[in-house]
Amino acid sequence: MQARQESVTHLADGAGKTTLWVAGTDLVTFKATGEDTGGEYALFDSLVLPGGGPPPHVHTREAESFYVLEGRFEFLAGDRWIEAAPGSFVHVPRGRLHTFRNAGSEIGRLLTLVVPAGLDRFFEEVGVPGTDVSDPPPFGPAEIEKLLATAPKYGIEIPLPPGG
Repeated sequence: MQARQESVTHLADGAGKTTLWVAGTDLVTFKATGEDTGGEYALFDSLVLPGGGPPPHVHTREAESFYVLEGRFEFLAGDRWIEAAPGSFVHVPRGRLHTFRNAGSEIGRLLTLVVPAGLDRFFEEVGVPGTDVSDPPPFGPAEIEKLLATAPKYGIEIPLPPGG
């Protein structure tokens, strides 16, 4: 475990430590990383393109909580889909199959809390630097292969779809 943070952190709206494209559809801005919080948590502000979101997956090390800031999202938690509008909160315990998708026609925005930190390091490894939500990077077979190969290192299980 890292040393506990002793100073106060302030980031203005729109500011962040790093901004990365993850899975080709999510522009993730790190508000706090494990390095900042002594490993206690990580916090992300994400812009998600319409239809965007990660493949269904399981975190074996972290719980993940989402707060919808803008847009309309659908969350899969186990075998149940949950509709979530602005102001909605969704908590997914460690070990639970889940995903989300932007179900609207506009860019959506989520605040994501991960406890403990660790997912931030995964994003750093598979993400692509960027700042312009209108210019996502390509996300094809090579990027998918990298994501699938890197996920186990961070305790992330991504089950392949039937026949996949």
